[in-house]
Amino acid sequence: MANYDFAGWATKNDILCSDGRTIRRDAFADQDGTRVPLVWNHMHDSVDEVLGHADLENRPEGVYAYCSFNNTESGKRAKEVVKHNDICALSIYANHLIQRGGDVVHGMIREVSLVHAGANKGAIIDSVMAHGDMSDDEAVISFVGYGGLEVYHSDEEGEEMDTNSNTNSEETVKDVYDTLTDKQKKAVAILVGQILEEEKKKNGASDEKTEDESKESVKHSDSLKDELNTKSESDDKKESEETVRDVYNTLTDKQKKVVDFLVGQAIADAKNSNNEGEKSMKHNVFDGDTERDTYLSHGDQAEILENAKDPTVGTFKNAMKMYANEHDLDLAHADIAPSSGFPAGTVEKLFPDYKELNPGAPELITNDQGWVNRVINGVTKSPIARVRTTQVDIRDAENLMAKGYKKGNKKTLPGSLALLRRTTDPQTVYVKDALNRDDVVDITDFDYVQYMYNIDKLMLNETIARAIMIGDGRLDDDPDKIWPTHIRPIWTDDDLYTMHVDIDLAGMKKSLQGTNTSANFGDEYVMAEAMVSTLLHGTEEYRGTGTPDFYCTPNTLNTMLLARDMNGRRIYNTEAELATALGVKNIYRVKEFAGKTRTTSDNKKKELLGIYGNIADYVVGAVKGGQITKFDQFDIDFNQLKSLIETRFSGALAHVLCFIVVEKDVTTPSGAGA
Repeated sequence: MANYDFAGWATKNDILCSDGRTIRRDAFADQDGTRVPLVWNHMHDSVDEVLGHADLENRPEGVYAYCSFNNTESGKRAKEVVKHNDICALSIYANHLIQRGGDVVHGMIREVSLVHAGANKGAIIDSVMAHGDMSDDEAVISFVGYGGLEVYHSDEEGEEMDTNSNTNSEETVKDVYDTLTDKQKKAVAILVGQILEEEKKKNGASDEKTEDESKESVKHSDSLKDELNTKSESDDKKESEETVRDVYNTLTDKQKKVVDFLVGQAIADAKNSNNEGEKSMKHNVFDGDTERDTYLSHGDQAEILENAKDPTVGTFKNAMKMYANEHDLDLAHADIAPSSGFPAGTVEKLFPDYKELNPGAPELITNDQGWVNRVINGVTKSPIARVRTTQVDIRDAENLMAKGYKKGNKKTLPGSLALLRRTTDPQTVYVKDALNRDDVVDITDFDYVQYMYNIDKLMLNETIARAIMIGDGRLDDDPDKIWPTHIRPIWTDDDLYTMHVDIDLAGMKKSLQGTNTSANFGDEYVMAEAMVSTLLHGTEEYRGTGTPDFYCTPNTLNTMLLARDMNGRRIYNTEAELATALGVKNIYRVKEFAGKTRTTSDNKKKELLGIYGNIADYVVGAVKGGQITKFDQFDIDFNQLKSLIETRFSGALAHVLCFIVVEKDVTTPSGAGA
């Protein structure tokens, strides 16, 4: 970066924030090399608040920003402020945050801002957003470095100035803390104890303390003060009355900054402990090993591996967790010993959290909806729910044909006409559901209520389509059965409305090439030719309107598509070619047809292969109010949002001989079987 006015850390990794969240490494890796606006104090109301821009660089320690001011009046003023070291803190505004527990693992930096230095000398995530325009997946993230920003003159000045007062940038918190004397450490301990007591009072924790506990706390504090006031005959009166403030004032600025940082961590730990219902913090930030490195030795790993072999433990990951609990370790930050044979890195790298491949509503696994949509959208809708169909059968031509007259003879009447009439009444079909309000509130990734409604609507449509084509499949004693007298299935309808024909595979084999058919033609070819022959012959009596479709089992369709001639070439390369041969517009796979059988009046067992016809010849009748309707109601007793999707209609074929059902006779021969 050659041209910039100053640079500094926009945010640093692995620092516990006051609200319990931690920025993890590469959380903003996607921002590496990007340029974002540089503004003042996250102000968005005016263009005057835009001071320039910041070029971001992702580093192992965090995100570093190279910032340049513009030539506006506000930019020039800000440049002087930074140059004079009046402002030494940067802050970022980020959104689209992704968290795993308390860890921020991904986000998008939208701006870098100059801000006043905060009380917390580490990383601060402030979820209370300015202007009220931020949501739960965005935050202002501030980092206040110990040495301020690195400030540079512009290119015109041609020189560089480093105002960082910290000459040892690699010095850790522990290093600085270790420079404190015993007296200074005891003074800091008293100070922290007082601050934590105040924090407990704010959270109501002090009300739960017993009188003995309160006395013990006072006693402990007094003992520390007594240790500070170590008296001897050589001490003068002023030294013997030295206070905590006096000792604190002996700290250097660097030591005070470290103490402030440790106080902030202690308060954060106290808050986390209160939130988790714990009565004590997990560690003391002043025990001298706050920044200690944790690693697993060979002995540790041997114990973990041995536990992993235990069938009750199950996995290596479970063994790691069990070891961490037993030894009070935070293995989220534990490094594997370099000589162990494990790759260096953290346990998190060994066991990364799963990430949703397709965020939002879960993908639905459904049956093929092509045929369902065709049936639901293709049937004829009628505003009459209780319908009656009347036909007169005059196909008996010989009995009803006109007669010749011979002079002197008496004229005779023709045969009787066949009057056909049937009525169909409606039935209510519904889907009822109940959603817990807790789930409705907690699920924020997608519209849970609409998602469940779509599922209910899909199941209602699929059930209706199934009832229209083959019946709902429930037994007669099932109270939820959709009765075939109200919604008449095409498959099992009367022979006057649906023609039932058997496919003749044996006859087709003979007609193809005598007794040597199998040597030249496979079963697929025989099946395809038999189906074409059956449907073409069936259309001799077919009375349906429009262009028919063919609904069949997936196996029936695949068998016909696999048909080959004697040279091994496919007979039908596409479904369109097969549809042309069958004389239909479209072919639909219906998995629900597979394995369906019925028993005829003469005790023959027939297996369904396919249904041929125009679905527009099926009439669905519903009066006003009987159409598909959704109802919602909240049950305050069970805290549930209840929904009902309901329709009331009748269904029947409106014309005679308007569908052809192709079946295979699977009747067990007499005497066969067990």
